[in-house]
Amino acid sequence: MDSSEWSQPERRRYPRRKAAIQLELRPKGSTSPIRAETTDICAIGCYVEMSITLEIGSEMSVVLWIGDEKLIAEGKVITRHPQFGNGIELTGMSEESRNKLARYLETIS
Repeated sequence: MDSSEWSQPERRRYPRRKAAIQLELRPKGSTSPIRAETTDICAIGCYVEMSITLEIGSEMSVVLWIGDEKLIAEGKVITRHPQFGNGIELTGMSEESRNKLARYLETIS
């Protein structure tokens, strides 16, 4: 990376928080869930380390486990780093689940 890459402003709308949250991803058309853990999360997405990554644009259902709380959302792969992980945008989340996620993020900030 050259010095100009380090000086670019942050483009994210929401701050990321380091957090290991258990989750299940169920890609559209798949009957088996992929169980993984987040490395970081924000109000609208998360990064998941996994050795077998999903293609950009893949859609899925997502279940996040925050303590005993089960948060359900739809998701879409927005970044892919082969043999390392995927960035998942969280979409289709109920207002109640979004509020629970926001409260959790406040506790780890």
